[in-house]
Parts: sequence; structure tokens; C-alpha cells
Amino acid sequence: MPPILEIQSASKGYGQGRQRTAVLKNINLRIDEGEFVAIIGYSGAGKTTLISLLAGLLRPDEGTVQFRGQPVTEPGPERALIFQNYSLLPWLSVAGNIALAVDSVHSDWTRQRRREHVERHIAMVNLTPARHKKPHELSGGMRQRVSVARALAMDPQLLLMDEPLSALDALTRATLQDEVSRIWQENRKTVVLITNDPDEGIYLADRIIPLSAGPEATLGPSIPIDIPRPRDRRDLNKEPHFIDIRRRVLDFLLGEGARTRTTVTRKLVLPDLEPEDLTRPSGMPFVGSRARRRREEKEETVEIS
Repeated sequence: MPPILEIQSASKGYGQGRQRTAVLKNINLRIDEGEFVAIIGYSGAGKTTLISLLAGLLRPDEGTVQFRGQPVTEPGPERALIFQNYSLLPWLSVAGNIALAVDSVHSDWTRQRRREHVERHIAMVNLTPARHKKPHELSGGMRQRVSVARALAMDPQLLLMDEPLSALDALTRATLQDEVSRIWQENRKTVVLITNDPDEGIYLADRIIPLSAGPEATLGPSIPIDIPRPRDRRDLNKEPHFIDIRRRVLDFLLGEGARTRTTVTRKLVLPDLEPEDLTRPSGMPFVGSRARRRREEKEETVEIS
């Protein structure tokens, strides 16, 4: 069966000429329909750049991104993206934010059908009592539930999640992880999760793929997670397979995929000044002790880690 999503030899950088920074290099990824895949990496490694390529918000400099065999050139409703910062419209209620997405994607539905669809997804994330509240009246966890419901209400074929839980406190994050796991098991949408938490990726996904540190970050080995669902986080730390997967992920991130040191030699041009002699006795004239100009170029070798 062909993959629902495939990246082949994709690279992406920013800037021009000598100021250009290569963020991702030679990214190859295949996602099958119905899979839940987690990609884990360092902050600043290029995780958001990678998911922006999948969403069509960016195009690769080299290589291809394909969805169902067609090039991804722009965003589309078949690929819904859940952002880290909620991205809710502050003047709309919970129902209004979700309805806005439903109305734009399912405009051919009757008003009654759209309303019922919105209410069903509000209930799915347990927000029915707060359906009329505005974002400023909600906690961070509740706002992220709205983001999840809004994305799912679009009925996308692929759900992209860009570290959606990283800004939450530990208890709220664990609760939302359980909700995401429950919703995925009910809907079986294809999901790509970007995260910086190995335990989160292993708890939620079917397989986890580490992303090396940048610049020129690339994907490491794909590690299958053969742990039966539903998963109990209290028992996971005793699960030998969970411990082995976490060790393999961390071995890559801290070893082969860790940030390497690069030696850069640059010519530094120092100011054409010689400082004033502050050691002269008090009361002596300034002749010969004032700041003087001189020319000096010095080469230094700097280690960047």
C-alpha cells in the first residue's frame, strides 16, 4: 500500500550566501495511513521547520514532500495542524472557534449538521460546560483541548501536532496525553507528533524517530513501539520494551545525533585604538598617555558547540 505521506531527500535552510544556515538535510520519511508517528529532537533542531514542510507552510530547497502521491505545495484541509500556542481567535467562544473551521471546510453541509458536528467535537474533548466561554476564560489545558477539537472537526486525513503540550504543566500535560491517546484510538487518524519528550512520544505513538541536532539535522533510525494499547503510564516504567526504546532514543540523541563541535577560523578586526595609560602618576600631563590609534588584525580560532 502506498504511504499517505512521504518525504524524499528533503533539505531546508534559511538566509542567503555565506549567511545561509542549513536547518534540515536529507530528510527521508514515510508515513502509512492510520499510523501515529512521533518525531523527537532538541529545541532549535528544526522540528517546527519539518512539520511546516509537511503542512505545506514551507517548501523544501531540495527533495520532495508528497501527500497521497501528489506534491505538497501549500496548506490544505486534508492536513490539519495543531500549534503549540493554541492560535485561538480571542473574540470567539469555544464553539465559535470550532465552528469557524467547520464552516470553512464543510460549507456544503446544512447548518444543523454543522452545529451537531461542532457539539460532538466539543463533547469529545470534555468542554461542553465551557462551550460559551472565550479563550481568556479558559486554562491553558482547556485552550489546547479547543485546538485539538478544532483540528479534528475539520475531519483531516492527516493530523500534524507541533509540540502541542509542551507549554503545559506536568499534570495537565499528562491529562491531555491521555485524551489524545483516547481520541486517536476512537478515530484512528494518521498523526505526526513533534515533541521534545521521549516518554510522551513512546506513550502515544506506534513508532518514534529521533531528529539529530542542527545545523543540518537529519532523522535517525525509526524505532517501532510494540506496546499494547491502551497503555497505562503507571506500568510503563516497569515495561522492559519501554525502557529499551527510551534507551535507544537517548543513545542516538546524546551520541550519534548530538550536536557536534565545529571549528571556525575568522579574521577579527580590532578597534584602531590603544587605551589610555591609567598607571601614570596623578598630576602628570597627558602627553604620550592619551588613547592612540594603531592598526592590528588578529586571527582567532573559535570552537562552536
